[in-house]
Amino acid sequence: MASYDSKDLIVLEGLDAVRMRPGMYIGTTGLKGLHHLLWEIIDNAIDEIANGYGNKVVVTLHKDGTASVLDNGRGIPVSPHPKLKMSGVEVVFTQLHAGGKFGDHNYKYSGGLHGVGASVTNALSRYLEVNVYKDGKKYFARFESIEKNGKIHSGVPVEHLKEVGNTTLKGSYVRFLPDDRVFKDINFDYDTVYERLKETAFLNKGVHIELIDERINKQETLCYEGGIRDYVTSLTMDKKPLFVPPIYIENEIDDTYVSVALQYVDNYTENIFSYVNNIPTPEGGTHEVGFKTALTKVLNDFVKKHTKEGKDKKDKEIAFIGDDFREGLVAVLSIKMKNVQFEGQTKTKLGNVEARARVESVCTQGLTEFFASKKNENIGNIIIEKAKSAARVRQAAKRAKDLARSKNIETSMLIGKLANCTSKNADINEIFIVEGDSAGGTAKQGRDRYFQAILPLRGKPLNSEKKRIDQVLANEEIRTIIGAIGTGIGEDFKLDNLKYNKIIILSDADQDGMHIRCILLTFFFRYMRPLITNGNIYVGMPPLYKVTTKDKEWYCYTDEELNKITSNLKNYSLQRYKGLGEMSAEQLWTTTMDPARRSMIRVTLEDAVMADKEITMWMGDDVGPRKDYINKNANFNKIDTFKKNKEDKEGN
Repeated sequence: MASYDSKDLIVLEGLDAVRMRPGMYIGTTGLKGLHHLLWEIIDNAIDEIANGYGNKVVVTLHKDGTASVLDNGRGIPVSPHPKLKMSGVEVVFTQLHAGGKFGDHNYKYSGGLHGVGASVTNALSRYLEVNVYKDGKKYFARFESIEKNGKIHSGVPVEHLKEVGNTTLKGSYVRFLPDDRVFKDINFDYDTVYERLKETAFLNKGVHIELIDERINKQETLCYEGGIRDYVTSLTMDKKPLFVPPIYIENEIDDTYVSVALQYVDNYTENIFSYVNNIPTPEGGTHEVGFKTALTKVLNDFVKKHTKEGKDKKDKEIAFIGDDFREGLVAVLSIKMKNVQFEGQTKTKLGNVEARARVESVCTQGLTEFFASKKNENIGNIIIEKAKSAARVRQAAKRAKDLARSKNIETSMLIGKLANCTSKNADINEIFIVEGDSAGGTAKQGRDRYFQAILPLRGKPLNSEKKRIDQVLANEEIRTIIGAIGTGIGEDFKLDNLKYNKIIILSDADQDGMHIRCILLTFFFRYMRPLITNGNIYVGMPPLYKVTTKDKEWYCYTDEELNKITSNLKNYSLQRYKGLGEMSAEQLWTTTMDPARRSMIRVTLEDAVMADKEITMWMGDDVGPRKDYINKNANFNKIDTFKKNKEDKEGN
């Protein structure tokens, strides 16, 4: 038996713990984690701006792979720390859980709450340089992750902070190179950075944010004087607003600043995008609860005072609920407060109990005043008419929901469709939603019956983006999916009732297969979104090609893989899989279903705003935005890379 005593305990010094377990700090070492390094530095700059120090941030993506952030705030402290005996710059970039945001006197509101952001960026970079412009002086420091005796020491100060000249500037400039020993890909994506900065500019009205990409010689400046009002206008551009401009409310109560902009559009889903101290909270939280409560209360009061409710026989039967008042709602809620408490390290759900009452108070007062004005009465009537329609549809849909929830009906619906697994452990169970009976039959033969269930689709499900809830629930394929998963939908959704930890969409690698995938993802996003935020939705990746030689075979999932494998082969045969049904049960298991060998994409919700825009564009009724996107991005003259390479090899 191996001994285990104090000498076996490993103490990671300084920032080495970050490099040892980067996922604890940035979530992943993929592209999401790479961009997280940049967000941490940007957030520090924005925190300065949000607290009234400066008005401009410049983000540059350099040709050498580095990224830099310049702000005109107060500048990082340069004086020696009284206890640590090192400059403030070195404290910020080398010490975890250190910074100026734990007290109230430097930052009234802050997105960086744990004091790990800048130091984590330093720890996971090849090098990081800092320039501070403060009190007429320019200061410089450099940190590197140094490899010595087979071990990497992260974020080591190789040039301690020193004064290097005079300046009329003020603020901080941070430039870093992500470490390719940590990240497989260290190339920042322009569109990802642009969308993040655009969102930040909306949330901080009047702030100038400049994005420069030296790699493609592109430069854009973002500034929105209307703040989140402009944000909501942007969100509803591809929809049909029922009135303009958006309703806007802002006020401060008990050191909590609350602002909300809302608009109603001619569709059937609600979209509330909430933020706390500029941090998106896609899972909502207490602030969203406060807003929803206020909206329901004020609109119920409006119904009683300003409509002919009760005189119409149909109206007498209406008992509104909050969902009725939120059909077609597009809202942005932004609050800034002290001592923020998020549920979990991911910062996706606000937990502060006091936030609910404060947001509810501000929104109730603001909305009441808005609808009390005679000039806004027509807007109130428009909202109430939409709510009445929603309520009637809700009542009509109740029977369909009951049908989907009914144990007996659910069982009869699933008989002959769902090939369930024998395990009752939802934590290990997975269900494949498979396109077509043929592929479904193959999947049933190839699966592991213990933990893998198969649900074949016998036709295209309904595009839920274009239909109301009663129409969605009338679709047999959708009802079957709901019944199989077990959680219910909408306000009846209960994650605890989930029967399968992994819900895997498995469709053909062609246009129809992609369309089915989009339809299902749209449905999950609109009606079962917690499955996405909880990480339960996956897309299966069947191979595109099978390459065979005399004594060996390969499965290729991308054109790049195919080119790589065939580049050194002379005599080989190539099979292009157009559908799942072309594979045998054994091949489908080996390539697509075996947990030890398969490839899958987990569907995540990095940016709910972008997801909503994309779904509206691709799945909505308005053809114009789709045409514009295709005309802007499609290259119809592009030569097929594989075909060209193959022709070149054959010609030689």
